[in-house]
Amino acid sequence: MSKKQLIIAVSGLGLVVLLFIFGSTVGPKSKTDAPVAKEVKQFDILGFIAEEKKHLTASQQIALGKLENSVTRGDVNSQLITANTQLANFWKDSARSFEPYVYYLSEAAKLDKSEKNLTFAAQLILDNLRAEQDEAKLNWKTAQAIALFEKAIELNPGNDDLKVGLGSCYVFGKGRVGGPEETMKGIQQLLSVVRKDSNNMKAQLMLGIGGFVSGQYDNAVKRLKKVIDAQPDNKEAVAFLADTYAAKGEKAEAIKWYTISKKQVNDPHYSEEVDERIKSLQ
Repeated sequence: MSKKQLIIAVSGLGLVVLLFIFGSTVGPKSKTDAPVAKEVKQFDILGFIAEEKKHLTASQQIALGKLENSVTRGDVNSQLITANTQLANFWKDSARSFEPYVYYLSEAAKLDKSEKNLTFAAQLILDNLRAEQDEAKLNWKTAQAIALFEKAIELNPGNDDLKVGLGSCYVFGKGRVGGPEETMKGIQQLLSVVRKDSNNMKAQLMLGIGGFVSGQYDNAVKRLKKVIDAQPDNKEAVAFLADTYAAKGEKAEAIKWYTISKKQVNDPHYSEEVDERIKSLQ
């Protein structure tokens, strides 16, 4: 999905819109929802890779086998970094399978211990997990991204962008399936950033989205309006503000901001979906 393809869909009860922006989907949690213990769905990346191999051509399998067996005696760590990087590129360019690609990319970054490479892999996974609908894959991707951001922060503790990324993993990842306490972990990480710099709009936006997801609608409105005051053309902030007002039951404000969102995005499909949403609120 391209950045211009923004789609919204109504949630099960028809009370709150699930917003799809930049490939992301997020739904709010009720303020009264109590934490419910449930089984955490697991994703077996190595099992997944084994299954993906079955769909490769004969020539691809030969090429992959050579890469997998490319580590010999000597500087094993250096060879592992090279091998994992080559395996990542194979799954990206030849096999076109995302999960194996980021698995090997992450392994190479962990061995390399480069802030740049750790951040690249972490952000890549974060951007992707926002659209993930498979709970097992979502759990795996979130754990991978969190581990990478944490390792990058160890190397550069003062980097606020990394902290925003880490907080976002909880909001878009664990917060969607893990319960309110997971969202709050992300919110606390983001608050540590805005306490230092209240004008960090990346953090303020994620705090607004976190408030929406966790059902803290008044806080969400406050944060999102702050972002919009500073960045009037921030489509994501405007759309989430509309969602938040809809969730609060403030129909007039919701319609106002949905209308603004529709004008900003200027996409026929999005406009059609917004019009349907507005009709449901009138």
